[in-house]
Amino acid sequence: MASPAGLKRNANHLSSSAIDNKKPKSNSSITSFFGAPKTKPADSKLSTPSSSFNKQKWVESLTAEQKELLQLEINTLDESWLAQLKEEVLTPEFLALKRFLKKEKESGAKVFPPESDIYSWCSTTDLRWVLASLLTRYRSRHTPLHKVKAVIIGQDPYHNHNQAHGLAFSVRPPTTSPPSLVNIYTGIKNDYPSFESPPNKGGLLTPWAERGVLMLNTCLTVRAHQANSHSGKGWERFTQKAIDTVARVRTRGVVFLAWGAPAGKRVAGINRQKHCVLQSAHPSPLSAHRGFFTNGHFKKCNEWLAERYGPDEVIDWNLTPTASTITPPASHASHTQVDAAKTHVEKAPEGQPLKEDSKTIKTSKAVEEFEDDLDAFEALVETTTAS
Repeated sequence: MASPAGLKRNANHLSSSAIDNKKPKSNSSITSFFGAPKTKPADSKLSTPSSSFNKQKWVESLTAEQKELLQLEINTLDESWLAQLKEEVLTPEFLALKRFLKKEKESGAKVFPPESDIYSWCSTTDLRWVLASLLTRYRSRHTPLHKVKAVIIGQDPYHNHNQAHGLAFSVRPPTTSPPSLVNIYTGIKNDYPSFESPPNKGGLLTPWAERGVLMLNTCLTVRAHQANSHSGKGWERFTQKAIDTVARVRTRGVVFLAWGAPAGKRVAGINRQKHCVLQSAHPSPLSAHRGFFTNGHFKKCNEWLAERYGPDEVIDWNLTPTASTITPPASHASHTQVDAAKTHVEKAPEGQPLKEDSKTIKTSKAVEEFEDDLDAFEALVETTTAS
């Protein structure tokens, strides 16, 4: 099986200008030791997205009806997104959308995805999701605004049972990959021959979301078995605002992948001097033969990210499981890195004190932080499952 690194970067197709020397940061966090993402001052304020946004004060300013209608947004929208979308969710159009969804729920209509998954593309920690994800991977969130590197724009959510879960094109197991996603895998394979489709025809794309790929449908809900049944109700304005927010806030640039004419309209106003916009036919079996398979988008995306951010910031498109079924938070190292770090820390000649150079000190602290996080997570799971 090919290694994830083979899909993540290929030195043969990256120019020398894309290779930057990484320098350790002055702090002792795991990200500084193993390499923090490169950012410019223009984006640095996004590392603490909620620093200037007082969520509690904002919630207290809402009317009783607004609090009721926006409970889902208040509970699940990551603050990096809510800080930017707080005016939009108070518009008459969005509140009308929420009233419509409330009526749908009260009427007994089945709506997909489940309510708790509507904002999984930008949600905060959901303990139920964490517990349900133990057999796949663990993260504290999917794609906060300040981590977005690429945007894949979908259309309507899947409208059958156990399919839609808030990420465009993604399905949860045991549902197998829908035809459009199978074609997406073929496109990746054409760009990266070492790519292998997930086992059991899997279609869970949360690893991409956790690596900075925002997978956003134009419409975020749909009635069961009724395609486009919630179109024209207000979601389109909201998701366009989200797309425009990425383009405005991510000042160093991101890659927009727009497949099909509807998605193309969503990126029509994107500044192409600042961002990379890739357009082609949709991966649907009805249109993929019109150029999707050969569009080269996955490789082009990585080439652009490598030039803009450096080769360590490209997207790993691999979805095959690793040896560890639970991956630590993105700000921490992998088990392999920690094992290597431990070897470095403990490798002192017998009878001699360990040399306390700066790298050793950082490594030691990194290992301690990593293990503390694992202990905390295990305690959380144990406490929750016992209750």
